[in-house]
Amino acid sequence: MTVHHLNELLLISSLVLLVAVVAVRVSTRSGLPTLLIYLGIGVAIGQDGIGVTFDDARLTQVLGYAALVVILAEGGLGTKWREIKPALPVAAMLATVGVAVSVGITAAAAHFLVGLEWRQALIIGAVVSSTDAAAVFSVLRKVPLPSRLTGALEAESGFNDAPVVILVVAFSAHGPIDHWYVLLGEIALELAIGAAIGLAVGLLGAYGLRHVALPASGLYPIAVMAIAVAAYAGGALAHGSGFLAVYLASLVLGNARLPHWPATRGFAEGLGWIAQIGMFVLLGLLVTPHELADDIWPALVVGLALTVAARPVSVLLSLAPFRMPWREQALLSWAGLRGAVPIVLATIPVVGAVPDSRRVFNIVFVLVIVYTLVQGPTLPWLAKRLRLGTEDAAADLGIESAPLERLRGHLLSVAIPPESKMHGVEVSELRLPQGAAVTLVVRDGKSFVPLPSTVLRRGDELLVVATDPVRDAAEQRLRAVGRGGKLAGWLGTDGAQS
Repeated sequence: MTVHHLNELLLISSLVLLVAVVAVRVSTRSGLPTLLIYLGIGVAIGQDGIGVTFDDARLTQVLGYAALVVILAEGGLGTKWREIKPALPVAAMLATVGVAVSVGITAAAAHFLVGLEWRQALIIGAVVSSTDAAAVFSVLRKVPLPSRLTGALEAESGFNDAPVVILVVAFSAHGPIDHWYVLLGEIALELAIGAAIGLAVGLLGAYGLRHVALPASGLYPIAVMAIAVAAYAGGALAHGSGFLAVYLASLVLGNARLPHWPATRGFAEGLGWIAQIGMFVLLGLLVTPHELADDIWPALVVGLALTVAARPVSVLLSLAPFRMPWREQALLSWAGLRGAVPIVLATIPVVGAVPDSRRVFNIVFVLVIVYTLVQGPTLPWLAKRLRLGTEDAAADLGIESAPLERLRGHLLSVAIPPESKMHGVEVSELRLPQGAAVTLVVRDGKSFVPLPSTVLRRGDELLVVATDPVRDAAEQRLRAVGRGGKLAGWLGTDGAQS
C-alpha cells in the first residue's frame, strides 16, 4: 500500500462514516435498527453496487471479533447493575437453557423443512440463537418498559454470545461432533473460566483506577477500554470465554464510580458506534446479493421456525420456574432480534471450509435482514398492545454530565494559597458578577456546597461556574480579592495579571 492508496482509503472511510452518522437520524425516525442501514451501505459499495470486490471471510471474522469485543465492552460499561441484578436468574436461564432449546428446534426445522444436513442445520441453529441488545433497544428507545424486562434482555444479550460461539466452533470443526454431554462440559468450563477472569480483571482494574491518579483525564477512557480488552484476551488465551470475560469486566468497571466517568462513557460509546459501523459495512461487502436468490426461501422458513416456535418455546421453558406473566413472556419472545453476532458467527464455518458454508452464510444474512424488518418496527406496537409500555408512562429522565462549553459556561478552579488575602472573606463578599457563582468548596479533602456566609480559608479550593459573557470578569474579580481582600476595587486593587 502506498501513501496514495492510504489517502484514497481515508477518503472513502470518512465518507462512509459520515453517511452512517446521518443514517442514525433516519433510523431513529423510522424505528429500524441501524444495522440494516449499515449493511445496506456495505452492499451498495460491494460487488453488485459500486463494484468493490471483497471476499476475505477470514479477515471479516477477525475484524468482526474485534468489533464484538468493543461492542460488548461498551454494552457492559453502560449497563446499570441495579437494573440487571433482579433479572440475572432469568437472563442466565435464557442464555443457557433458552439457547439449547432454540438451537434444537431451529436445527430440526432447517433439517426437515429445508433439507440441510445435520451439521449445517446445527450451525444455523447455533448461529441465530444469539440475540442483539443494540438491535432490541434501538427500536425500544421511546417505549418505557419495566426494568425487569429491560434488564433481562440486556443481560441475556451480554451472556448468550459466549455459549453460542462455543457451539458454532464445535459444530464447524472437522470430524465427528462431540457428544452433547462433552459439549455441555466444555461450555460450563469455558464460561466459568471467562467469568472468573472477567470479574478479577474488572475488580483489579477498578481498584487501580480509583487509587492511581493519572496525569490527564483523557487517559482514563483509554485505560478503561484497555482493561476491558485485556479481560477478553486473558479469557480467550486461558481457553475460557473471552466474550463473557469482557462483558463482566466492563460491567464491573461501569458500576465502580471511576474518575472522569462521563468522558469515559462518551469515549466508549463513540468506539462502539465505530465498531458497529465498520463491522456491518464489512459484512455487507462480504455478501454477494445476486447469489442470495436461491437462499431466500430457506431463510424465510428457518426464520419463521425460529420466530414463532424456537424463541417462544425457549422463553416458555426457561421462565417456567419464575412464574412470569404471559404478557412479559410474549414480549421477550418477540424481542429476540438478531443482529451483529449471527452474521459474524456465520463466517466461522466459511473460514473452516465446512461444506455448504457459503449457503449457511447467505441464509443467515437474509434471515437477519428480513426478520429484523418484521420484528423491529412492530416491537413498540406490541409493547403497547400488551400494556407494557404506554404513551403516558413516566419515562426515565435523560440526565448526562454535559460539557460546560455546550452550555456556554466555564468551570474555574481556584486554589487559595497561604499568602492570599481571600482568607477570611465570605462567599457573598467576593461580589462576583451576575452569571458567576461559587458552587463547591473543597476543604481538607472534603467537598461541600457553600452558603453566602461561608468563610473561605487558606488551602481551600473553589469551583466557580461562570457563563461565557462574564468569564473574564469573574476571573479578574477573583484575582483582585486574592490581592486586595474583600475591599478590592474600592481600594484600587484590580485583578490584572502582573
